[in-house]
Formats: sequence, C-alpha cells, structure tokens
Amino acid sequence: MQIKLSPVGKAELAAYKKDMQHAFQMGTVNVFGETDKTVLPDGDIEDSLRKKGAIAYKAVADGETVGGAIVVIDEKTRHNHLDILYVKYGVQSKGIGQAIWKEIERLHPDTEVWETVTPYFEKRNIHFYINRLGFHAVEFFNPMHKSPEIPDDMIGGDYFFRFEKVMNGSARQDMRR
Repeated sequence: MQIKLSPVGKAELAAYKKDMQHAFQMGTVNVFGETDKTVLPDGDIEDSLRKKGAIAYKAVADGETVGGAIVVIDEKTRHNHLDILYVKYGVQSKGIGQAIWKEIERLHPDTEVWETVTPYFEKRNIHFYINRLGFHAVEFFNPMHKSPEIPDDMIGGDYFFRFEKVMNGSARQDMRR
C-alpha cells in the first residue's frame, strides 16, 4: 500500500484530532465495552503537539486520509519518540499502520532510537510494535514502577509497556542485553 505522509495544516487539525480520537475510543470500547470517558482527550493531543520537535503527520492513500502520527524529533540526540500513531477506524488490519511507520522511518533516517508506549490491554498494539515493526519491550510501568509521563487518570491506569527500536546497527542493542 502506498502511503504519503504530510504535515497536518491548521485547517485540517480539527478533523485530524476527531479521527484520531474516534480510533482510540473504538479501540478501547472493543476491549472494555462502552465508556463515558474520553480515551484521548484534546488536552493529551495538544500536549503532544506542543512538544519541542513535534510533527503531526496525516497519512493519505488513494486520496483519502487513512490515519496519522505525531512524532517528536530530537535532532541532537537522535532519540526520537512516537507519541501517537493511529489508523482511521474502519480501515484497520490492511497494512496501513505498518506503511505509516515505514514512511516515518524513511522521513527520519538519522534516528538512532525510536521509543513509544502503549497500555498493557492493547494486545493489537503490542503485537504491532513487536511483531510487525521490530520494537522491543524494554520497560513495564505498573503501580510499583510508575512513569512520570503517563497521567494517572489515563485508561489503562498504571500499566503500560515502553518499547524501543534501535536503528542503524546492533552494537547499541547488544549493550542492552
């Protein structure tokens, strides 16, 4: 599948956030059932967008927006973060997420390490990051080992995995074993 990533313009931001929120909401509903809680509040998205080095991408295939991502690029350390990756609800399981990720890697070839987190209950995400994208689970946040960056009121609570993908060489990865 051919995916083109482009930065999200201000005029597109409201629709972008709505699609992203719907995808996250439905992913949670599919695991836990209906909830009155907003899974990905505007404030969380805005926090990601305000980070130094943040880039919001929309993913387009055949003229239609099919997903997107927010990455945070640190050109100095080349240790970059995937804050949010989403596939528009209704078009999952078609290779779109993997195509989005390949394009992100292509756009940021100087990255040494990518990092991201996902809640423990998101089995599809865990499979996706490890088995499809080549990330490794490197840390498990829980009540005895909390992440200072994950809000306490987030669905999934205190249980999150942190993943890393070491790029360009295995020497650094071998040091972690």
